[in-house]
Amino acid sequence: MYPMVRLKNPIKHYDWGSPEWIPQLLGEANPQGLPWAELWMGVHPEGPSRIEYGGSALSLFQLIDQDPARYLGEAAARAFGTLPFLFKLLAAEKPLSIQAHPNQEQAQQGWERENQLQIPLDAPQRNYKDPQHKPEIICALSPFKALCGFREPERIVRGLVAFSQSAPEPLGSALGSLVKTLYAGDTAQALRAFLQGLFGLPREIRQAISAYGIHGQGELIAHHAEYQEEWKLLGSFAALHPEDPAVLAPLYLNRIDLAPGEGIYLPAGVLHAYIRGFGVELMASSDNVLRGGLTAKHVDTEELVRILDFAAFHPQVLKPQGICYPTPAREFSLWTLEGSGDQVQHLERLPVILIVTQGTLRLSCAGEEGEWILHQGASVFISAAFSLRPEALRFSGTYTLYAAGIGCENTGGC
Repeated sequence: MYPMVRLKNPIKHYDWGSPEWIPQLLGEANPQGLPWAELWMGVHPEGPSRIEYGGSALSLFQLIDQDPARYLGEAAARAFGTLPFLFKLLAAEKPLSIQAHPNQEQAQQGWERENQLQIPLDAPQRNYKDPQHKPEIICALSPFKALCGFREPERIVRGLVAFSQSAPEPLGSALGSLVKTLYAGDTAQALRAFLQGLFGLPREIRQAISAYGIHGQGELIAHHAEYQEEWKLLGSFAALHPEDPAVLAPLYLNRIDLAPGEGIYLPAGVLHAYIRGFGVELMASSDNVLRGGLTAKHVDTEELVRILDFAAFHPQVLKPQGICYPTPAREFSLWTLEGSGDQVQHLERLPVILIVTQGTLRLSCAGEEGEWILHQGASVFISAAFSLRPEALRFSGTYTLYAAGIGCENTGGC
């Protein structure tokens, strides 16, 4: 029985990642300049954490699987069977794809349907990698830019009209037709019609959008300076994805700027893209992604439209209430703790995975000799065994940490 173990976590080298942020936090070299996009902490089969304890060669999944009730607590073991969340560091130097995640029913149905069709799990056209939904929260460690949630139809109309006023033909007429879709019934009908119209634009119009987005920057800023940030984003997207109609995303999705320590929660069905920044991300343990553009990967527009929530949605910027970021997620909760000197703090809800993002944390257990010294970048899993006497676990030192635990519904409240 290991009540607390250090973790060794896999790195994902996606091409949008930064070669600097994650290596710097871990204090590791990156001589080849590889993009370190994500560090995964958890039990997901595509990248489980390994444990470091007494020479054992186990994954965190294998450890918990030995005695789920003891490691997770009886209630969480009954509800989930294993750790239900995936905790990440995310370092985006370039924009991620525009995407959304299915709800639980959609994920289950999609998983079963693609299994019946015998689509291999590693096939590029596979949408559903598991039968789970994927609500998530991102919390900024650096200034962080994102696009999240549909704007109201009237706001989209104003932005498209501003973009199309000086656009050359036939682009101007094509955009005028796209604007008309936003008057189709109620908000959900209008947004659905708009997105389907956007995906249906012919190749020459897609190319014209990107060309004007790049070469018309000066004219656009001169005539509509209120959209200056949108024009800059649109132009940068167009340079990366010149035939993708989703380069217009800054005009139909909300632009979000997070300061360090601020976060946003994204439920199922919300179209979003992370543009640039370093943060901690916490989600249900799933890898189900339906993409909507700005990517060379598979885009299944029909399935995306089926799972999207076509409501105008502007995510609330979250700050911790006490130490906890408020979310409705059943699978996870995100906390942050800061310490200074010999101040002693306690983290009473367990189990958790924590990572030190600044300074040095000293972890000790009352009544036992010695302490664990965790420097910046170190991560540990603390089992539910300490829940029997949470006051025994003591945090001191000068540090900032982020901790991922199981949602309030399964642990007795925040």
